[in-house]
Parts: sequence; structure tokens; C-alpha cells
Amino acid sequence: MNRITRIALASSAILLVAACAKKEQPANDTAAAMTPAAAPAPAPTLALADVAGKWQFNSVPMTGTDTSPTKYVLTATADTAGWTLTFPDKQVVPLRTTVSGDSVMIASAEFSSQRRKNVKVKTESTLRLVDGKLSGVSTAHYAKAGADSVLQLKSEGTRMP
Repeated sequence: MNRITRIALASSAILLVAACAKKEQPANDTAAAMTPAAAPAPAPTLALADVAGKWQFNSVPMTGTDTSPTKYVLTATADTAGWTLTFPDKQVVPLRTTVSGDSVMIASAEFSSQRRKNVKVKTESTLRLVDGKLSGVSTAHYAKAGADSVLQLKSEGTRMP
């Protein structure tokens, strides 16, 4: 190999290395990239004092052909004691009440159903205060009703004067 061939090969190798080399990037701020995004603020906690009072409720089945409402009055207190449902037939049903975040959960013991004559039922509801109304979903568990033992209802209550 003569001198000119060696120079040509060396020049080609240098040009090839230069063409393949990456350009240097400015250093990234890795501390900023590793900082997690701020979590969204949690929903405000519901204060029972905000819902204390009497509420006129309508609960309507979410499925099926029966769209008639079950009507009742929810009496709410500023603590978890003394919450009740009162039906038009004057039946008063005591409730267990808990709060979690922006929701109040109420649950009854077994009582005489307003929708199904001569049948016992237990109910559970999760309600939220939205635009001045208490609304959510209620689930009725009917005793000895076989395959038709659970009914979900959309429940909405407005504060009574």
C-alpha cells in the first residue's frame, strides 16, 4: 500500500467517524424531570352539619318497567346519631350513618318494604351533596325474594323548609 492510499483510507475513516458522531445536547434538568406532578386536591370532606335537617326524597328504580318513586323523608342530624327514614305510612326506620370524603352512607336494618307488600327489606345508600340536593344510589336487599332480591334506585332529596 502506498502512501496516498493510506492517507485516503485514514481520511475516509476520520470523515466516517465525524459523520456518525452525535452532537452534544445541553444538559437536561434531571431534578425537575424527576419531580412528580402534583396530585389533584382531594374532594372536600362532607360535614354532617351541612346536611342536618329534613329532606324530601324520591327513589326510582334504575332498571325495569316500574318507574314509580318511593317517597320518604330523611331526617339527618349534625352527627351520626338519630338519622331516620319516615315513610308516608308513618313507619320510621333508624339508620346507621358514616361519612367518607364527600359522601354520606346510610344503612337500615330490616323493615317492611314500601314497594313490595308483606316483604322485608334492608337498604344501603351512598349520597353526595350536589347543587343543594342530596343524590346518589340506594340498594334494596329483599328478604326471601330469590333471583329478584336486589333493586338499585336513583335517589334524590331536596331540603324541606
